Amino acid sequence: MTADGGDATTGRGGEIPLPRTLCDTAALAALEDAPAGALWRLAESGRQLDANVVRIPPGRQVDTHREPDLDVLLLVLAGEGSLTAPDGTRPLRAGALTWLPHGSTRALAAGEQGLTYLTVHRRRPGMQIKPPGTTAPSAGRPQ
Repeated sequence: MTADGGDATTGRGGEIPLPRTLCDTAALAALEDAPAGALWRLAESGRQLDANVVRIPPGRQVDTHREPDLDVLLLVLAGEGSLTAPDGTRPLRAGALTWLPHGSTRALAAGEQGLTYLTVHRRRPGMQIKPPGTTAPSAGRPQ
């Protein structure tokens, strides 16, 4: 259900999907004492994407990690910081749109104002519990 009472996948009449305004990212980015972590998550049923608005407080970081399966778009909404990859460190400022290809290694660090950003990527399939010896449908990738 969305804030306006409609279902995001079928709309009010249950027939066709309807566009929805999901959140005000400017208002989220402007929060003075926003907690660390996800401030908002896309949670509409039937979606094909995942999206998050994430806040890293001043001087904190997301350690080096690698996403093996999904390309990610990262849009800086507010603050500043840096992205470190094997080829070096690059600054991140409000408005910077960065592609993080699957398989890439990266770390994010917030500057003095903190860093608030939106990430968007293909939705991961839900975890499935299977009997031993059963392979996952996507080339043996764990679900």
